[in-house]
Amino acid sequence: MKKFWEKLPKPFFCLAPMADVTDAAFRYMFAKYGKPDVTWTEFVSADGLVSGGREVLKYDLLYSEKERPIVVQLFSSNPIKMREAAMYVANLGFDGIDVNMGCPDKSVEKQGAGAAMMKDMEKARAIIKAVKDGIKDSKNKNVSISVKTRIGYSKNQISEWIPFLLSQDLDALTIHARTRKEMSLVPARWEHVKEVVEIKNKMGVKTKIIGNGDVRDLKHGYDLAKETGCDGIMIGRSVFGNPWIFSRREKIPTIEQKLKAMLEHTKLYEKLLGKVKNFANMKKHYKAYVNGFDGAKELRVKLMETQSYKEVEKIVSNFLKNH
Repeated sequence: MKKFWEKLPKPFFCLAPMADVTDAAFRYMFAKYGKPDVTWTEFVSADGLVSGGREVLKYDLLYSEKERPIVVQLFSSNPIKMREAAMYVANLGFDGIDVNMGCPDKSVEKQGAGAAMMKDMEKARAIIKAVKDGIKDSKNKNVSISVKTRIGYSKNQISEWIPFLLSQDLDALTIHARTRKEMSLVPARWEHVKEVVEIKNKMGVKTKIIGNGDVRDLKHGYDLAKETGCDGIMIGRSVFGNPWIFSRREKIPTIEQKLKAMLEHTKLYEKLLGKVKNFANMKKHYKAYVNGFDGAKELRVKLMETQSYKEVEKIVSNFLKNH
């Protein structure tokens, strides 16, 4: 049976995994207003999933059929736990499992996971094998496996790190075109994505290469795909406040449409995640939705003080009445 990667256009576009951002409510908005070709969840701790943390983490694994193909991103440095978590999420019906080997979060790295994987190829190999074994253990054997990583830890390690990953029989590999040390402080260097594509072609493997870093919109993504030859483009920060970004129809939403989308997003967040996540998480989205129009700053200030959908709705309807 063909995995979903074989059926995608070239280039295809992906919604990046972002902690405390790409939750179920956020992803639903994109599935409705401008669906990406592939959707990623925020990263989830494999260790947490197979221990007492599962009840809360289940909320990170909520998804709707509209989001397919949907890839869950896991992190761990413990192969036994990774295998068990991979089996668990494969049985939940996800289309793919992505291993986080690029996250610079200190608490993730302390566990030997995320970007720390770039320092230990044998551990990385064991983790990839654990995911494959977990998929084999599951009822859903057609789940894909991919890795998201960077071009290196504190320096460029493409020449040894990338051939190693490409030899692991992955369905897809996402390259964030910066090192761990650079975080997002310097512009992404897409010439390195081109380099990765060249290595892949030389090795003759089928792994799809996805470029990531500073992509502004679809047009910019098409240009980068043309320049580098990569198969797919992943968009991260530019998606904030813009559930229309993946829509193939070039449409600029009106202020009213933006504010109504923000209300819908808030209502969904409260309904799906209100019991387990802090309402303050929504506020980072308000900064993005409420931007670039008269009265935006004053409206933002008011929204930052809200604690519920009802309060947000009242403020927004007052604003729309008076503008």
